[in-house]
Amino acid sequence: MRLLAGEALGGKAVIETRTPVLLHDWTLSPGATVAVPVPPEFQVFAYVFGGAVRAGPEAREVRDGQAALFGPGDEVTLAVPADAKAPVRLLLLGGVPLREPVARYGPFVMNTAEEIHEAIVDFQAGRLGTIAPS
Repeated sequence: MRLLAGEALGGKAVIETRTPVLLHDWTLSPGATVAVPVPPEFQVFAYVFGGAVRAGPEAREVRDGQAALFGPGDEVTLAVPADAKAPVRLLLLGGVPLREPVARYGPFVMNTAEEIHEAIVDFQAGRLGTIAPS
């Protein structure tokens, strides 16, 4: 597991976030089963981008290109059948629901239409910064 954001299995990601989140990149071999502790207040989901995994207490199959939304609890269970042909790759993501209004337009996500308009103006004026090529 690569820890991209948040804390897990005794480790802490290098990046800081404004709200508590988890973002894990998992590779699970055939026959693997893992129970990942998660804060009970988190809403958690998994997105599979290679193979198929059995997710949650119902062990529902989630295949490549699909997502699984987990219900309340303090752990997430992931399992790969022993007869799987290849490892499974998935992202495990979660956080505390913010329960606030959402406005969106193109790549912009804010709370109000006015904030969206301000973000577009800032973007067009070059005030949102740049990502330097590596």
